[in-house]
Amino acid sequence: MKFDDILTNDDLLDAIYDMHFDECTPIQEKSIPVALEGRDLLAIAQTGTGKTAAYLLPVLEQLVNENYPTDRVNCIIMAPTRELARQIDEQLQGFSYYVPVTSMPVYGGTDGITYEKQRQSLKSGADIIIATPGRLLSHINMGYVNLSRVSFFILDEADRMLDMGFYDDIMTIASHLPKERQTMLFSATMPDKIRQLANNILVNPVDVRIAVSKPADKIDQGVFLCYEPQKIPLLVDMFSKETPKKVVIFGSSKQKVKELARNLHKKGIAVAEIHSDLEQDRRDEVMLKFRAGHVSVLVATDIISRGIDIDDIDTIINFDVPRSPEDYVHRIGRTARAEKEGKAITLVSERDFPKLSRIQRLIGKEIERLPLPEFLGEGPLFTVSQKQKSRHKNKNRRKDSTGGHKRGFSHKNHRNRNQQGSLRRSSED
Repeated sequence: MKFDDILTNDDLLDAIYDMHFDECTPIQEKSIPVALEGRDLLAIAQTGTGKTAAYLLPVLEQLVNENYPTDRVNCIIMAPTRELARQIDEQLQGFSYYVPVTSMPVYGGTDGITYEKQRQSLKSGADIIIATPGRLLSHINMGYVNLSRVSFFILDEADRMLDMGFYDDIMTIASHLPKERQTMLFSATMPDKIRQLANNILVNPVDVRIAVSKPADKIDQGVFLCYEPQKIPLLVDMFSKETPKKVVIFGSSKQKVKELARNLHKKGIAVAEIHSDLEQDRRDEVMLKFRAGHVSVLVATDIISRGIDIDDIDTIINFDVPRSPEDYVHRIGRTARAEKEGKAITLVSERDFPKLSRIQRLIGKEIERLPLPEFLGEGPLFTVSQKQKSRHKNKNRRKDSTGGHKRGFSHKNHRNRNQQGSLRRSSED
C-alpha cells in the first residue's frame, strides 16, 4: 500500500516522498487507517519496522486538515530516552517540512536557554511535544503547563519506559490530560505490565501486532560459553587478532559499562562509553565521533539498543546477555543494516544459560558455539535445567562448549543448511 492511498494532504505527501518513503511498512499499513479514524491503538512491533511514521503521519494529517488550537499543546509523544526523543523530532521535522506544524523536544541534560525554550512552548502552546517522562513531569510540577486540550497522547517504546521505572510518571502525566483524547501505545513486547498500562490508559483500542522478526540472515551469530572472569581477557584477545572497524559492546548497567570501558582502556583499547550518567552534550559528542569513525569501539547500555540509526556497525558484542530474547534481537539488529553484513557475539556465563535457551527458542535456531582461546582454559558446559528438560524433553540440544573452527571477529558462517536461518529510572528527566 502506498501512502497516497491512505493520506490526503498533498503537502504532507510531498514531504514523505522527498524523504524517499514510498510504500507503507506492515505496521504503518495497519496503524495509520486506525489512527485516522480516531481510535485508540495498541501496536506491538519491534524497532526498525517504521513505528515512528505509523503515528506521526496520521497525527500530522489531522493537525493540518482540522482546526486545532494554536495556544495549547495538541499532541504529547512520550519516549524513554533523550536519544529517541531527538530522533523522533528529527523525523518529525522531515515529515512536517511543508506543513504549518510546531513542535518541541523536551528532555533533560540541556542548558538554560534550551530549558527556557521548552518552558515557552509548553506554556504558550505547540502542536507536538516530544518528551521524556521525567522532564515533562518536572515542567508540569512548575505549574505553567496546561494539558487540558491535548488531543493525542502517544507512548513510543512503552515497554522500555516501564523497564526504566516510568509507570507512575506516565500515569501522573495522563491524569493531567482530558479523558476525551486519542491514545496510541507502541511497544516492541507485550509483557503483563504493558497490558496493565494499556488497560489503564486506552479505551476500546484496536490491537495491531506485527510478529517479532528473526535477526537478519546477514548477521553471523556466535556465542562464547565462559566464566565471568574470562570475559575481559577474551575481549582483549579478540581485539588483538583483528582491529575492529565499528563495534558496539552492550553492558547490562551503566556501572558495568563504566567498569568495562575503564578495564579495556587499561588494556590499551581505545573505547568510548555512553550511558545515562553522561550529560547530553557529551553523549552527542560520543555518538558523533562514533558515527564519523573517530571512535571504533563503543561500550553502551541499552540506551542505544533501540531506535538509533547507525548503518555501518559491523560487530555487536553482548558482554552481558540481554534481559529478554526480544532485547537480543533489538541489540544485534544494530548491525547488518542497509543490506550490509554483520557479526553478533554474545558472552554467556553459567547464570545466563536460561536466557540463551530463551533466545534460541525465539529465533528458532541454535547459535553457533565458538571455542575459547587455549590460554583461557575451559569454559562452562552448556546445560539445560531439569525444568527446561521436562518442558522440552523432545528437543535435542547440544550440551558442550565445543564446535566451530574460528574465534574473534573473523569467524565465518558455518550454519547448518537445514536450520532456519535495567536501566532504572534515574537519568532521563
